[in-house]
Amino acid sequence: MNKAIVIAGPTGVGKTKISIDLAKLLNAEIISSDSAQVYKGLNIGTAKISEKEKQGVEHHLIDIVEPIAKYSVGNFEKDVNKILNQNPEKNFMLVGGTGLYINSVTNGLSVLPEADKKTREYLASLDNQTLLELALKYDEEATKEIHPNNRVRLERVVEVFMLTNQKFSELSKKNIKNNNFNFLKIALERNREELYDRINKRVDIMFEEGLVEEVEKLYKIYGEKLYSLNIIGYNELIDYFNGLSSLEEASYKIKLNSRHYAKRQFTWFKADNEYQWFNLDRISEQEIVKSIYTMFNIKAWFNAFYMILLKGRGVYYEKNYITYCNDFFINIML
Repeated sequence: MNKAIVIAGPTGVGKTKISIDLAKLLNAEIISSDSAQVYKGLNIGTAKISEKEKQGVEHHLIDIVEPIAKYSVGNFEKDVNKILNQNPEKNFMLVGGTGLYINSVTNGLSVLPEADKKTREYLASLDNQTLLELALKYDEEATKEIHPNNRVRLERVVEVFMLTNQKFSELSKKNIKNNNFNFLKIALERNREELYDRINKRVDIMFEEGLVEEVEKLYKIYGEKLYSLNIIGYNELIDYFNGLSSLEEASYKIKLNSRHYAKRQFTWFKADNEYQWFNLDRISEQEIVKSIYTMFNIKAWFNAFYMILLKGRGVYYEKNYITYCNDFFINIML
């Protein structure tokens, strides 16, 4: 099995420098795992890495689509797996804070079908009571977890059954992983006060670097389609352009929404117990890079050794021995 690293964590925590230093040490390429950085022109507001900051490290999935184009987790999963599967000999690092995107690669995507236009049109024509009755008929387990007035989710339950003849509640639990990589998952954190202070200062820097002008230019080109992307730093300023808030209020809202987003990211990654956490307020960047480098190489050694050993015995307990390896190298690092 091939190997790769995930460097995740909330916005503003400090993923960029650590990922660059580590990539240079491992001769690795970085796959951006940020749902906003795929869009061309959204530079300042998404804290997109500059060519100077890249320091010669190859980056993927940055500036690949126009803001008017649809780009989903499904697109991301396909694009990343194409890169991984075509270059199994290379070291890769998934770096970013969009947990859903990262999870689609490390754990796979569910086998739920894509939305169907004709089916959606039919469901939209139904009244709430009829829709609810259909949802209960097709998938009572999923429906009982949904508010009766939540048409979007009810329509999805009915749609999935109509397209597959299978229940949403069952299909949503089945993930398909489309790569042969084993991921060392690293997450970065800081003390809350420090992280929030960094976020506030970063927003101030964005304004100094021309965020208002960037958003104004993009809004003139793409109009309300830019607003529909729902990206922090852009919607708040569009509201300002439309007279719905002052510039000072827009700045405050960007900081507030960024802090709330960081909290949601932290909660997402904490829910995955495969992540090894490093606190940047307690450990230096150099120590973290060195630790990850050691963990990655120890894990690679164990992978190779145990694959040979277990295959030779006609046994393939991959999941068990990887768990053992994780526990082992974590203990020796401590």
